[in-house]
Amino acid sequence: MNLSLKLLGHACFLINIEEETVIIDPQKSDYSGKADLILVSHSHHDHFDVSETEKLLKKGTIIIAPEDCKSKITTPIKSLKPGQEASFGKVKVRAVEAYNVKRFRAPGVPFHPKGLGMGYLIFGEGKTIYHAGDTDFIPEMKQLGHVDVALLPSGGTYTMDSPDAAEAALVIKPEVVIPMHRWDTDPEEFRKRVESADSHIKVVILAKGEEYQVV
Repeated sequence: MNLSLKLLGHACFLINIEEETVIIDPQKSDYSGKADLILVSHSHHDHFDVSETEKLLKKGTIIIAPEDCKSKITTPIKSLKPGQEASFGKVKVRAVEAYNVKRFRAPGVPFHPKGLGMGYLIFGEGKTIYHAGDTDFIPEMKQLGHVDVALLPSGGTYTMDSPDAAEAALVIKPEVVIPMHRWDTDPEEFRKRVESADSHIKVVILAKGEEYQVV
């Protein structure tokens, strides 16, 4: 098995799975390679940098992104609704819900309303990786099924903060959880909350450019 995840920055990950190169939420990074599959959680610039996305393209690259991303790039985009799946070689992707219930830009106006974006479950190498996208702790996380590696936002303001992300991790119960979209929060707070409540969940904190090998 050759399954690895590298944090390219913010919520952007490079995943090597089933001999496919998957990039999630492309943004500026030092990565100079190409992608077989690009997954975009939503259209905000820090998750869908169009110029960086175009640098990742090669013949046959597939982009999965929400409908409102289609007007931002000339390359064709495939959109999935929550619950829908698509297969690419030996890799399967399922879209899941991602939205705010606690974070608002104005009363009654969430930063990420339901329907704006999504998270993804990625299946391959006998493993399941969950990229939550920009989201609060939402009820749908209780129905994800088995997750080997969960990538959860923990930065607060626009997404879950460390306490909420820890609560989500304890409900999802992944083998491994990696905090992302951290802004200036201390990921050690997240680690302590998770590991003190469930010692079976391994918390991995990646610096930009660091890689984790999934076993």
